[in-house]
Order: sequence, then structure tokens, then C-alpha cells
Amino acid sequence: MTEPTHATPRKPRIGRDVAVAAACGVFVALMVGASYAAVPFYNWFCRVTGFNGTTQVATQMPSGVLDRTIAVRFDSNVMGGLPWKFEPEKTEINVRIGEVVTAYYKVTNLAARETLGQASYNVTPLTAGIHFQKINCFCFTEQRFAPGETREMAVVFYVDPALASDSEQDQLSTITLSYTFYPMRDEPKPVAAQTIGKRNGNL
Repeated sequence: MTEPTHATPRKPRIGRDVAVAAACGVFVALMVGASYAAVPFYNWFCRVTGFNGTTQVATQMPSGVLDRTIAVRFDSNVMGGLPWKFEPEKTEINVRIGEVVTAYYKVTNLAARETLGQASYNVTPLTAGIHFQKINCFCFTEQRFAPGETREMAVVFYVDPALASDSEQDQLSTITLSYTFYPMRDEPKPVAAQTIGKRNGNL
């Protein structure tokens, strides 16, 4: 006659389940935080390295002007939802490396209402971004246009003389500067602030 077998009692799983759930929560939080941090880090990386054709913001004037010339072409685009006409004054100019140049774009708000937009930008070939230095540009800030308003906007730039020492750019003869305007939304004014202003006006 066989003796009855006794099942081994199961260890409590509650504590283990809680630990696994907590670990998963921490992992998800880290992944979400990393995704948000990746955007500003990517933008900073592009500005510093010129990656993906991102132009640089000049911190000083060029060291000198070289005899070598580069053709700079100007491209303009407007995303859907922004009723603007946007075009360069000249589609192409020849500049000497190290020469400070001012180029103009013309923008017209075709809507019968006030509109707001901001431009993104890059250059091609993408490897030239590190050498394209902007001193001032309409793309640095949001642009607000009244109904039917037309405005001439400038970009001041130079091609860094360091390009002449970059062996990858020995055959470079043309750089295309491209802008794309995107629609922006106005931030609503706080209701409390509007109410206080009205009350003060009635006093």
C-alpha cells in the first residue's frame, strides 16, 4: 500500500508580484522620461555638430574672407494650415567663404485674420551645416502677421572659413538653405488676469 503524497506548499507570490509590478512601473517611467529628454538633447546635438544639416548660430565674426566662392540657394516652404505666401527675394547668390551676407525673404499673410508661424531650417548637403553660421535670422523667433500683411525678413549669415580645411568639402560648390514655416497657436490669456483688468478699469 502506497503512502499518500503531500503537495509541497506554494510560497506566497504576493510579495514577488508587487516587486515585479514596481520594477515595471519604474522602467516605464524611465522610458517616458528618456523620450522627453531625447528631443531637447537631439536639438542640442544638431546645433552643436551640424547633424542633419542644422545650421549654427554664430558666436563671433568670421576670421577672414577667402577667395573661394560658394553658390547659396534659397528654398521656401509653408506647411498646411498656414495661409502664407513665402518666397526668397533671390533664389541663388554667390558668396565668398567668410563673407557676411544678408539675404531677404518676403512673406504675405493671405488670411483675413491674424496668424502666427515659426520657421524650421536646414542646409544641404547635410554635412555643410556645421560650417553655415547665422548671425541673425527671422527663424529664431515666432512671426506674427496682421490680416493681409506683407513683410520682408532677413537672414544674416556667413560660410565659416573652416570649411576650406574640411577635406570632405573640397568639391562643394553649392549650399541650399531651406526654410519651412509651421503654424503656431496663441496661448490663451488667463481668465483671472482678464477679469482683474476689467475690474480695475471699472474702478
